[in-house]
Amino acid sequence: MPVFDDGQRETEVPTAATVETDVVVVGSGPAGSAAALFLSSLGVPNIMITKYRWTANTPRAHITNQRAMEIFRDLGIEDQVLADATPHELVGDTVFCTSIAGEEIGRIRTWGTRPDREADYRLASPCLTVDIPQTYLEPILVRNATARGTQSRFSTEYDSHTQDADGVSVQVLDRLTGEQYPIRAKYLIGADGARSKVAADIGLPFEGAMDIAGSMNITFKADIAAYCDHRPSVLYWVIQPGSNVGGIGAGLVRMVRPWNEWLIVWGYDIAEAPPVVDEAAATQIVRNLLGMPDLAVEITGTSLWGNNEMYATHLQSGRVFCAGDAVHRHPPSNGLGSNTSIQDSYNLAWKLAAVLKGQAGPSLLDTYSTERAPVAERIVKRANKSGREFVDLFVALGVTEAETEEDMVRQIEERKANTPEGAAKREALVAAMELKNYEFNAHGVELGQFYESAAIVPDGTRRPEPVRDADLYYEASTVPGSHLPHAWVGDNTRRSAMMDLAPYDRFTLITGIAGEQWQSAADKVGHELGVPLETIVIGPGREVTDLYYDWAKLREVTESGVLLVRPDKHIAWRSMSMPADPESALRDALVLVLGRGVPA
Repeated sequence: MPVFDDGQRETEVPTAATVETDVVVVGSGPAGSAAALFLSSLGVPNIMITKYRWTANTPRAHITNQRAMEIFRDLGIEDQVLADATPHELVGDTVFCTSIAGEEIGRIRTWGTRPDREADYRLASPCLTVDIPQTYLEPILVRNATARGTQSRFSTEYDSHTQDADGVSVQVLDRLTGEQYPIRAKYLIGADGARSKVAADIGLPFEGAMDIAGSMNITFKADIAAYCDHRPSVLYWVIQPGSNVGGIGAGLVRMVRPWNEWLIVWGYDIAEAPPVVDEAAATQIVRNLLGMPDLAVEITGTSLWGNNEMYATHLQSGRVFCAGDAVHRHPPSNGLGSNTSIQDSYNLAWKLAAVLKGQAGPSLLDTYSTERAPVAERIVKRANKSGREFVDLFVALGVTEAETEEDMVRQIEERKANTPEGAAKREALVAAMELKNYEFNAHGVELGQFYESAAIVPDGTRRPEPVRDADLYYEASTVPGSHLPHAWVGDNTRRSAMMDLAPYDRFTLITGIAGEQWQSAADKVGHELGVPLETIVIGPGREVTDLYYDWAKLREVTESGVLLVRPDKHIAWRSMSMPADPESALRDALVLVLGRGVPA
């Protein structure tokens, strides 16, 4: 741009130089920071930008389920997460009460902590559900991503982008200097939350609605260990006059740190003007829900947010992809938000790496939407359904019929009465509490993602029909599209999970002693296609043995058969037994999975 100096001579002001990288990630939340970590771990140059000066400043997401913990295990940061998390045994006694210091209405063991469900959870994974607030998790992800190569740029805002056949030009704003500058990348990931500008810019198709109910968060500090350490939980639901206004349906007291740091979720009518919650009002709400009128309380923050029921039916456009809350927007019921966001990025990152390294054709990237859009729809519907199922508890208590606060108290008290009405109410409470398993013990929703796409080669078998409720119970399988089942394997000096045999930076073939011929086939095919491919032979006298003989019961293929496991631990293809030409069979399968044309 020409300007004139004091001597009226025309000069040129230098324009900002274009920064170049392979992938730009917009957002440093769970989806964005995870994407950056995964890409850097795979050696893919990337720049992560966020308009904020640092990571999350409120606890937000917190329940971290088994599948997310498995991903952290795979990336070598599980120990760091566990060091900052509230452990599994302290998260499960979810309480329903009239106040923290008041009467209990009931408890439900949640997140797999009931003894019969604990077995389901332990058999399904080497990891257990824990609680780690987003304020603790995000720095772990960002720190490790940056240490492994991510260029992390805070106070840097996404403005716009254009894409062409060769890449994406991303215009960003340095919020400290006001300078705008371009970043040239091969791909762009929009992980910029429920109001995603990237998703809007590429016109992603959505179903559902935003801001269908209102909630406020109040964070505070108060030592109430005497009321909690004997019934340890993340969640204490309070049903009392005034707490059932819009939003989530009841006042929620959520543990942030046991047992002196807390978050309250309180509903408000989103059709009315947003409430103003000053320190005095926040303190009164805290004392009311805790049932402690004189408690010393330190209010640390308040915020308003909307409950959403919206999901994208397609997650990408050309070289631009969206992940996390940008494509699935829902209330915190079921604890699915950050977990699903991390899994989105886990699915996408290895595919981007494979294409960028020339190992896969660009069509592999199309399978991101094919595989993850159904997951987005399922979790949005499940979370909102769980929120609505609270009404059964309110109906059982009779509070939906109450017209005054006095009547609400009377209805709640009636559950104690030795009357036909009291007996009916107690029976209804049993059923209502049982229904909440669909929110707090939905193991099948948490672990049961099954993929059907061009990156999965069907073998003519069908996904097994569930024997038990598909939302409540996870059922392991090796049908292509399934997640690799968990079993403990190893030898007399070490124990590993099956997932440990199939790291994120390669494809893995898993077979038995009778399938040793697969090893030479894999060596030839991997070398020919330029794809990292390792064979694991499980059996006596080999490096990996079936310690408890569990794998023999789970593999579903014969000992000479094989499973081809993708970097994200989903089974891409299987052969039930040794074919006449294992090398050709394996080559054909990998060619299909990687989108490299038609098999021979």
